Amino acid sequence: MDSFKYCTVSRQRSHRSSKPCESSEGLALLADLSLRLLFDPFPSLRNRPVSFRIADFRSVLRVHGVEDESLSGAKYFYEPSMDLEDGKAEKEQDSAKIQNQALVSGLAYCITSISMILVNKLVLSGYDFNAGISLMLYQNLVSVTIVSSLSLFNIISTEPLTWKLVKVWLPVNVIFIGMLITSMFSLRYMNVAMVTILKNVTNVITALGETYIFMRHHDKKVWTALCLMIISAISGGMTDLSFHAVGYSWQIANCFLTAAYSLTLRWVMDSAKQVTKSGNLNEFSMVLLNNTLSLPLGIVLMFAFQEVQYLYETPLLRMPMFWLVITLSGILGLAISFTSLWFLHQTSATTYSLVGSLNKIPLSIAGLFLFKVRTSMQNLLSILFGLLAGVCFAKAKLR
Repeated sequence: MDSFKYCTVSRQRSHRSSKPCESSEGLALLADLSLRLLFDPFPSLRNRPVSFRIADFRSVLRVHGVEDESLSGAKYFYEPSMDLEDGKAEKEQDSAKIQNQALVSGLAYCITSISMILVNKLVLSGYDFNAGISLMLYQNLVSVTIVSSLSLFNIISTEPLTWKLVKVWLPVNVIFIGMLITSMFSLRYMNVAMVTILKNVTNVITALGETYIFMRHHDKKVWTALCLMIISAISGGMTDLSFHAVGYSWQIANCFLTAAYSLTLRWVMDSAKQVTKSGNLNEFSMVLLNNTLSLPLGIVLMFAFQEVQYLYETPLLRMPMFWLVITLSGILGLAISFTSLWFLHQTSATTYSLVGSLNKIPLSIAGLFLFKVRTSMQNLLSILFGLLAGVCFAKAKLR
């Protein structure tokens, strides 16, 4: 009966077989050989792919006088097993490919974000470039040029800048410019590690703003981590051998402006989406909008802070290497936007946030060693304490 079923399936699947099963002995031979060759427990056959066993099956049956055409059903009969194996292999390949892309995008995000701060520190302190607003203006100009070019060649999509969108976005842009300028001024006077630790205060201000403005409540673990951040910032400042009051003042102002930018962005984003043609505002459109609007105001601030006269007198602008470095800083600033989007697309928001927190550890170490910062064991412990508090905060907030 089983052999009769096999012949029936073979004939229906093949649509080519015209030879009936001639005898019960022939059918028994077919069944016996199929079981032996396809499911043989011996290692020599067990490890062979199904497609190779089918070939062996055909070869042996030819020896017994069975024609190849009558075996067409056997091919189709075992094809699902082949599909399952192929599908499993494809899934494994896709999984490995996704993991590799997540690793590469994560490394790209970490490298660009670390490099951006270190290059800015090199320009402001290493080259002793005393024109932070001009540096910000040039970096934004580089970003606008690159994004506009990519949009022109349809590599990325951006929203057109309309007057309605500009009016809605202007308050955010003013805060954005203040955030960039204060960051430049603080980085000139402070070491990278302490800038990183004091930036944690931004999380405290943002959490307070979320509580009182958006009525968002945080659990005890979040507030505990925030308290640890405040303690580490205070202890770090007290033990900082290169303490500079001007630098710390600019950094505290930067913390308030960064928190204000984050909170205002949430409030303005919905209104901005309503005045766009697509009803959406992606990261590249935000980069183009912020950097374009910052250009006229940046020029005004250059004259207000008397940087124009400095630019005329400084010999740095006659050095090709200096132009290469500040151009690189502009490219890195834009690359952070690209790599952060890429990394966030390849992984989860939890991983993205934790990597961002952990990324501060190599940044602080690199800043201390590359710029030969004078420090003490107490200051190093305060920095480490602050970095760990940042990681705890990221984990607590994502629960």
